[in-house]
Amino acid sequence: MTTEFVTSGDAEIAVRIDGAEHLPWIVLSNSLAADLTMWDDQIPFLTRSYRVLRYDTRGHGKSSAPAGPYSFDILVGDLLAVMDHFAIRQADILGLSMGGMTALGLALGHPERVGRLICADARADAPPPFVAGWEQRIAAVEAGGMAAILSGTMERWFTAATRKQRPEVVDRAARMLLSTSPVGYIGCANALRGLDYLRHLQRMQPPTLYIVGAEDGAAPADAMRNMAAATPGGQFEILPAVAHVANMEDVDGFNTAVANFLNISRQAAE
Repeated sequence: MTTEFVTSGDAEIAVRIDGAEHLPWIVLSNSLAADLTMWDDQIPFLTRSYRVLRYDTRGHGKSSAPAGPYSFDILVGDLLAVMDHFAIRQADILGLSMGGMTALGLALGHPERVGRLICADARADAPPPFVAGWEQRIAAVEAGGMAAILSGTMERWFTAATRKQRPEVVDRAARMLLSTSPVGYIGCANALRGLDYLRHLQRMQPPTLYIVGAEDGAAPADAMRNMAAATPGGQFEILPAVAHVANMEDVDGFNTAVANFLNISRQAAE
């Protein structure tokens, strides 16, 4: 599938679409320092039931990287621009980490555009230790480029067992990180420092599932359990022995949780 580009403000957003035209839409939003290929393991089963739109968040993948800082208002605006470009009035939304936060922002600000929401391995607020961590990573990238945060990021993204036993998964993630624009990374990291959705979750309208890896230190299970509790009708799923990038580390468990929530078949992925 070829990549298309959608203009959103000062950015050109790279988009890829898979699946039959007659199917309903699902939109996938990537994590910080990844790109739309992070969802490759979800495409075979999702395209049985959906037309799947993936996009590279500004500053990532093939999207342009305008000067920052960015905000979640900007990131949500990019998502809306992509949906508007393809005349998508409403879609189910799946996002992980920063993508999950962007999905929360869309659902809170524009609930009529979201059918069902899956927010994976994400926070909804920015407590001081979280902010301090981003300030450290921003400084590291400013000083040494993306390679300066590679080791620490892979340690947060994957468990020790996965890093040892499945190097091909880690290598795939590392390539995404190293290809991320430092300007884009820093721009998005500044958006994360201002994250402030937790206090608004009580007015969430779309049905929402929160998924988290049990060993995710970046978006701890307790924090996501609290997010689910704050969300009217919110559902919560925890994946054992999984860290931050759950959809790549536990493909089967992640896909099963998504399929069960969306009430779709997983046959194509089995």
